[in-house]
Amino acid sequence: MKKNKREASEDDDEPTTKVEWQEELLGVILKMTPSAFERLIQRLLRESGFVQVEVTGQSGDGGVDGHGIMRLGGLLSFHVIFQAKRWKGAVGSSQVRDFRGAVVGRADKGLLITTGAFTKDAIKEATRDGAPAIDLVDGDQLVEKLKQLSLGVSTKKIEVEQVSVDPKWFSSL
Repeated sequence: MKKNKREASEDDDEPTTKVEWQEELLGVILKMTPSAFERLIQRLLRESGFVQVEVTGQSGDGGVDGHGIMRLGGLLSFHVIFQAKRWKGAVGSSQVRDFRGAVVGRADKGLLITTGAFTKDAIKEATRDGAPAIDLVDGDQLVEKLKQLSLGVSTKKIEVEQVSVDPKWFSSL
């Protein structure tokens, strides 16, 4: 039987479903306003090493929510355009294609972040031969990155790791 991220057998260390804190965090994020969600992504990118991160927040921006510069080793920099989708469902290949159209000629990389998931076709489209690659971050990766950066999430290690979500932190964005 083929397993996905949320299915595991008894001898796996992975849980069979999302951990409670992950579900709680996604629930908090889904309740955020679109502009607050964009500011959260801006903060996440800054904390991840991006500089000059700006949220465009304009209608008619061609699906672009913001842009920034990723500096690598003090020698290289990449101009990145990002789109943040606060969705419960899956992002499809047409959204990836549309976003790529907004990126080409305007930036070195495109970064598509969602609270949901990506369809198999969207993942294939993001890395299609002959087209500029689009980097994808799904809801599972997003909440793990927020935890790693301690953005609205705190972790305590007693005997078992305890993770708690701070909804007030998210509503202050």
